[in-house]
Amino acid sequence: MTTTITRKLNDSAFARWSALILIALMMFFGYMFVDLMSPLQSMIETQRGWSPDVFGTYAASEYILNVFGFLIIAGIILDKMGVRFTGTLSASLMFVGAAIKFYGVSDWFVGSGLESWLNSWWTTMPASAKMASLGFMIFGCGCEMAGITVSKAIAKWFKGKEMALAMGLEMAIARVGVFAIFTLSPAVAASDMFSFIPSSVVKPVFLCTTFLLIGLICFLTFCVMDRKLDKQLGDEALQQGASADEEFKVSDIKIILSSKIFWIVALLCVLYYSAIFPFQRYATNMLENNLHVSAETAAGIFRWFPIGAALITPLLGRYLDSKGKGATMLIWGAILMIACHLIFALILPVVPNMALAFAAIVVLGISFSLVPAALWPSVPKLMPERYLGSAYSLIFWVQNVGLCLVPMLIGVVLNAVNPGVSEAFKIKSQIDELSAKIEKVEQAGVKTVALVAEQAEIAFDDMATVAETTQSAEEAAPAVEEAVAETVAEQEETFDVAAAQAKIAELESEREQKNLMAEPRYNYTVPMLIFVSFGVLALLFGLWLKREDRKHDYGLEKPNIVK
Repeated sequence: MTTTITRKLNDSAFARWSALILIALMMFFGYMFVDLMSPLQSMIETQRGWSPDVFGTYAASEYILNVFGFLIIAGIILDKMGVRFTGTLSASLMFVGAAIKFYGVSDWFVGSGLESWLNSWWTTMPASAKMASLGFMIFGCGCEMAGITVSKAIAKWFKGKEMALAMGLEMAIARVGVFAIFTLSPAVAASDMFSFIPSSVVKPVFLCTTFLLIGLICFLTFCVMDRKLDKQLGDEALQQGASADEEFKVSDIKIILSSKIFWIVALLCVLYYSAIFPFQRYATNMLENNLHVSAETAAGIFRWFPIGAALITPLLGRYLDSKGKGATMLIWGAILMIACHLIFALILPVVPNMALAFAAIVVLGISFSLVPAALWPSVPKLMPERYLGSAYSLIFWVQNVGLCLVPMLIGVVLNAVNPGVSEAFKIKSQIDELSAKIEKVEQAGVKTVALVAEQAEIAFDDMATVAETTQSAEEAAPAVEEAVAETVAEQEETFDVAAAQAKIAELESEREQKNLMAEPRYNYTVPMLIFVSFGVLALLFGLWLKREDRKHDYGLEKPNIVK
């Protein structure tokens, strides 16, 4: 009798890597949206009045609902409902949240009844920032849920195969999203794309919201493949475990939270990521102020940060699969991060060297490849598979506490150590806006004179041309004079140049009286030293984790592929 061996879908290298690409694309577009506003901090401050503390609150809003329990619920949903349901829900939440944020920063929101109501309370935060933060909160729920879903999906599709390499590649593709947005965001904002959107800062938001819809479609395509794999593995058997004893129970959360190794990993994670993701929000503005360059140039430098991670993470994943040394990689990642942040804190403010800044950004990217590449594939070695999703979600939850609080902390500290700078930016933006309007009026006046001369020449020197459009040359001259008079009257009615010039003089006088800078800049030394302190603590937890691995033989230093 011949035994038939069924080849599963994930046994096909093409199928499992195709599945990886589909779910990685969802995260790629998600990472683009996460850092969308980072290169536009100066622009959003000018166009919508977001000061650093407002920007910090907005950045923190991504994690607020996750901190208050949603991420724990997400882990339970993942373990109970499976990868397909949870991933579709997360991708949908990302798109809906993005759409709300787009409306909040758009010109359609300005002047609306909703804006007036939102401006009627908590007056220190603009209505646009409140609305954008609401959308970012909903997006953050979906994005963090997607993160744990993707981790479990990869563990499912690559079990016993190239799991660390797959996780490394997924992270690499996602990190390229950061490079893409730091490249695209300032360029799209300055371009003529999406002419139906007046404000430049809104255009990148619209583009990335559209990309998130594409990401949702990619994940739905992955769901078709995942359903087929589940059928081959026995439908419910894979999702619920081989027996009732292995089914996830809510009481398993207590087991996870009582584990010492869980807390070492979780605290290492929150400390390291708190020195990376909040830094990304402020990095462009930090480089802009330290190097005395434009926001576009600063974004052009920082966009290379994820490239080091994207190139090296898959290689590190492959090394982990074949050689191991996961705990050692975590330690080296923390050391490199500390060195880079010290350069940003102490050297660049004194020696604003672009080559040094570029080198530090690339090395920081290498650090960012070492830690995630080693951290996430190590979790399945520490936690049983039946509550792996909840273990990931709880680690992400602890991480989100830090990611929620740190941007607000940095925003408050940045304001505190730079007294008057935010006010100087507001005055500068008003002066620049009035000056631009005056210049526009003056240019319009020149164009009006040229138009009068052109039409007079047509009316009196070229009778044949005038006869085609008017009954007689005599009628043409009064028509031209009337049109010019209406144009001048309109211009005078809509904008008073003399009043604008007086307002500029008043603002300049106010700036001088308050001793504010005409070209304000933020000093980032203290905020960067805060990031350094997180790195030092992460290093200590990395050393502790390696000691525990040596003591209990978790296998963190061993290869993932067992021969």
